[in-house]
Amino acid sequence: MTTPRPVWAYSLSAALLLMAPFDVLASLAMDIYLPVVPFMPEFLGTTPAMIQLSLSLYMVMLGAGQVIFGPLSDRIGRRPVLLGGTLLFIVSSIGAACATDGTFFVLFRFTQSCGASAALVATFATVRDVYANRPEGAVIYGSFSSILAFVPALGPLIGVVINMAFGWRAIFFSLAIMASAAFVHALFRWHETAPAPVSQKTPSILPIFLSPQFWVYTLGFSTAMGSFFVFFSTAPRVLMEQAGYSPTVFSICFATVAIVMVITTRFVKNIIGRWGISGSLTRGMLLIISGALLLLVGEFYATPSFISFILPMWVIAVGIVFTGAVTANGALAKFDAIAGSAVAFYFCVQSLIVSIVGTLAVIHLNGDTAWPVITYASGMAFIVLSGQFLVRFKKEKN
Repeated sequence: MTTPRPVWAYSLSAALLLMAPFDVLASLAMDIYLPVVPFMPEFLGTTPAMIQLSLSLYMVMLGAGQVIFGPLSDRIGRRPVLLGGTLLFIVSSIGAACATDGTFFVLFRFTQSCGASAALVATFATVRDVYANRPEGAVIYGSFSSILAFVPALGPLIGVVINMAFGWRAIFFSLAIMASAAFVHALFRWHETAPAPVSQKTPSILPIFLSPQFWVYTLGFSTAMGSFFVFFSTAPRVLMEQAGYSPTVFSICFATVAIVMVITTRFVKNIIGRWGISGSLTRGMLLIISGALLLLVGEFYATPSFISFILPMWVIAVGIVFTGAVTANGALAKFDAIAGSAVAFYFCVQSLIVSIVGTLAVIHLNGDTAWPVITYASGMAFIVLSGQFLVRFKKEKN
């Protein structure tokens, strides 16, 4: 049993300004230092494998760590998990900046990912607490999806600028400074939103895994994020190596996909109000399949280019926003009392699917072509649509 907390009085723009920095930082810390990765073994007197570990370990812990911090936020609240995680992120970023050997650098990257994971799960659990039954929630989730598209495109460019001006250590000092600003803002404005327990008994998390709705919407989120991940992983090889685009032209082409997502986010609130959560997920999957089919046509009948590779991704990008705007509410709808735990498993499952299935698609299919995106996007979308059909059939039968 729980009792509700007071509803936030913040406007949508104020809430986004408060929450979005934690989503940005968790993603930005993953790839802002990619441009200096080739030189870091020399800087730190270590091996390339050790530096690669700092990348892989961050990605794994960002998802897996939420399984710890999600239930913790249900027990002690969103605010302490968010603030504690952000403090850990700040200290770890400073530690990484000051590291003098590979072992300590990897250690600080590990703790940095733990801090990012805690802040991220507390942020999304708060969104669930406050906006579960409000249309503004779709705008926030859609905005977060757009952020996840923009950050990988801009992060490395930001890293290049900082490195050229101040050196690689300044990259991690910059992360600490940005996180400090977000921490101070949250310290004064982020009050507790978790339902206050009126009994000492901890609810079971088993219903999360037994819920068909949780799996359908979590797989939908995995489809959306994984489609972008596979596109992100193959686009440089398709457009720069095959189409012959320069890095500048490639960056502009890549950025148009993120721009389409941002534009779509502006309309997503009205769209979901018209079609509902389930209808929006269905249309998101159909758009992703449509984009994959356009990529298939381009693969057979055209050479790699903006028209054959990027324009179909615009269609998929719209589908990603439709999907990302509703999947959290759809997956977590029945778990208000354990929203932190549900959010944690929602992100953990998504991270595992994207990292394993998405990586396998890139490795085992021809990464110089659109085939990895075609296969992942269409295959996962078909599974989600099939799951939706089975859930509806079961409801109608009962």
